[in-house]
Amino acid sequence: MSDSGALSRRTCFQRIAFLLGGLALWRRVQPAQAEPAGVVETGPQTVRVMRPYDAETPVREFASYLTPNHRFFVRSHFGPPEAALIAEADWRLRVGGLIEHPLELTLKDLKQFERITITAVVQCSGNGRAFHRPKVPGVQWERGAVGNAQWTGVRLRDLLAKAGVRPAAKHVQLQGADRPVVTSVPLFTRSIPLEKAVHPDTILAYEMNGRPLPLLHGAPLRVITPGWMADSCIKWLTDITVQADEAKGYYMQTAYRVPVTAIQPNSGLPGTSMVPVEAMVLKSLIASPGNGDEVGRGPVTVQGVAWSGESAITTVELSFDEGRTWEQARLVGEDEPYAWRQWQFLWKPKAAGSASILCRATDSAGQVQPQTTAWNPSGFLWNGWDRVTVTVQA
Repeated sequence: MSDSGALSRRTCFQRIAFLLGGLALWRRVQPAQAEPAGVVETGPQTVRVMRPYDAETPVREFASYLTPNHRFFVRSHFGPPEAALIAEADWRLRVGGLIEHPLELTLKDLKQFERITITAVVQCSGNGRAFHRPKVPGVQWERGAVGNAQWTGVRLRDLLAKAGVRPAAKHVQLQGADRPVVTSVPLFTRSIPLEKAVHPDTILAYEMNGRPLPLLHGAPLRVITPGWMADSCIKWLTDITVQADEAKGYYMQTAYRVPVTAIQPNSGLPGTSMVPVEAMVLKSLIASPGNGDEVGRGPVTVQGVAWSGESAITTVELSFDEGRTWEQARLVGEDEPYAWRQWQFLWKPKAAGSASILCRATDSAGQVQPQTTAWNPSGFLWNGWDRVTVTVQA
């Protein structure tokens, strides 16, 4: 066996050991019950894929405004990088490309820039993929590949200003330290338009909810693009390249793209044109009661969250008759740009038996959450009405 082959296998085993070790810390005893194939309950997370570790947050946890770090959903294509690549003593952030002054910064250097804290939803582009019909390939996320957290770091535009962006620049390419086990697999490389990169709320985060950024969430540094899907929130960031064009490669030119116009399932056609997944879509979720719960006949507190990327939530409505009529919920708690908005409703069930609860949101741009989401071949951007079914006790 060659040295490179041995290294690849050794690296693979190290990553698996790390992930399984983390999983053991999170595991707790669950009631004995039949689980759908491919779903593993591990305490505060539901594992969708074991290697690399992809897990979502049970929606009941969203009764909290901020999603705790250990409950926040985890998504990566290859798993965390080797420890040596992100050890603080050796880690460097390199800024190059169409700039006047290339930079190489330590974490200590970064912390000399102005410190910024942003509360923002981060959501996987495939959140809700399991609800598309017909089904599409990929991680079968249901409702919990999303979370709301406080992110602390520095503005990306401050680094770019120090580097001196040249007039020809239009895009900023982002690269992390994570690597595929097989070298033939492309790197997870993405880019964002320069306008988004220099927005004052786009940051490079080194803290999450007031604590150092956890490894599974991109330590020591990740990008946060508030209002945009998480495919642009690169973890384990090491390289920023300012350039004239979008990033090349599979994860920018093929993956994480959606058709501009709706297409028919199984047509074999990608659509008239495909554009990168960028801004979040309007969405709301019911956190409590949970699907399958039993509730009493007295007033039942229905609560959840709603968000809309770059717009504010103005209304959340609930329906108890399959969408024929709607009743307005009360918006509660914090109201911050890019964060989700909590809501509550006191429901008095009219009869015992099975009952469905639907919710939908409206935002400040006048958008209303749709009943269902247009099908697309990657199952991205699902934002149909949320639904839970409960049993009202006699």
